[in-house]
Amino acid sequence: MWLKGSLPVIEPNAQPATHSENFSLRDFLPLPNQGFHEQVEAFSQTYRQLAEDGAALYMREILGPADATVTIRDRQTGATRDMLMLGSNNYLGFANHPAIKQAVKDCIDTYGVGCGGPPLLNGTTQLHRQLEARLAALKGAEDALIYSSGFLTNVGWVTALMRPQDILIYDEYSHASLFDALKLARCKSQFFAHNDMAQLAAILKATRERAPLANIVVSVEGVYSMDGDLAPLPEIRALCTAHGAWLNVDDAHGTGVMGHLGAGTANHLGLAHGAVDLAMGTFSKTFGTVGGFIAGSQALIDYLRFFSRTYMFSASLPHTVIATVVAGLDVMRDEPWRQVRLHENATYVAAGLRRIGLDIHYESAILPIIVPESVDLRTLARRLHEEGLFCNAIEAPAVPPDKQRLRLSIMATHTRAQLDQALAIIERVGKEVALIP
Repeated sequence: MWLKGSLPVIEPNAQPATHSENFSLRDFLPLPNQGFHEQVEAFSQTYRQLAEDGAALYMREILGPADATVTIRDRQTGATRDMLMLGSNNYLGFANHPAIKQAVKDCIDTYGVGCGGPPLLNGTTQLHRQLEARLAALKGAEDALIYSSGFLTNVGWVTALMRPQDILIYDEYSHASLFDALKLARCKSQFFAHNDMAQLAAILKATRERAPLANIVVSVEGVYSMDGDLAPLPEIRALCTAHGAWLNVDDAHGTGVMGHLGAGTANHLGLAHGAVDLAMGTFSKTFGTVGGFIAGSQALIDYLRFFSRTYMFSASLPHTVIATVVAGLDVMRDEPWRQVRLHENATYVAAGLRRIGLDIHYESAILPIIVPESVDLRTLARRLHEEGLFCNAIEAPAVPPDKQRLRLSIMATHTRAQLDQALAIIERVGKEVALIP
């Protein structure tokens, strides 16, 4: 990565060697180098044995709505039971909000369940355009367009905008969708160490000196999904301005959570409207459904509608999803207490975890508990599951071995009694497995 003294060299698709979301399981599992049948059978047998033993808590079967508590069917016992949910991105509790559910029911009566085509042909309705206008207003942009998923949003804008001669500079903790987008776009790219502003400044300076007329985009996340920390957006915006670069902010975990009435991380950190050139967000976190969007200038959105293949050649999101997000925006506006309660709850849990001996820093609704390699993460996760706490264990290669973790996601609808119950379970099990001294 670093050659010619301290000057970084821009290489096509240069990628970090050890990144949490830039990996393939093929690089870590000893699968047979034979035919398809042997390859898939080997993995299937390994995975199913882990699942049957309770060592891999993937695809736990939830029997009801996503909420502060959920009902599951236990794979080991076959019994159904309630669990306290600390593993969902349903931050504001929209996935089971009565007004949002009613809006979806009403929408079906008016629009039916789908469009039956892509947005450029027969897949744009009055409801779709209403949502795009409201998303643009939320982000302080001129217009917005909607994609079928957040993953397709990142693949869409990168492959539409970035040409082989263009340069994308990105934080090493970026989402997997950005890495796949880079593989398709085949533009020049360079990563910088997570939130390392000195390194970003050096890369931008060296890049602009070598390519004074190049198109450059700096891509970061507002809230990082594994650590819950924020990008220093004012500093990044200043660096982009100084070196003539565009700024993309993937605010999947910030929209609805950060900023005035959920406007996002850029708003939370005091950036003016229009300071983010590409404002990306999703509907699969705060809004409790599926989909993604990009907000920006009118010219940019017009361009992406016709050059972004994941937009042009995907069926338009069904009216039910669009109505869900429109109603969610209404609730964000009319029930601001939810965002306040969310941060109160996150602050309360972080303080409680510190009190029982865990090193936790609060910046958003995501609270990671780093688990030392000396602690068996799967045993820890299984015991929490048995005690009734639903949270997500993140192990290598999704994170480096020394950064394995429990990823807690806090919700506005958690009561203090539920949070106290969760803290008591974590303390009890944490001492049992030597996570807590």
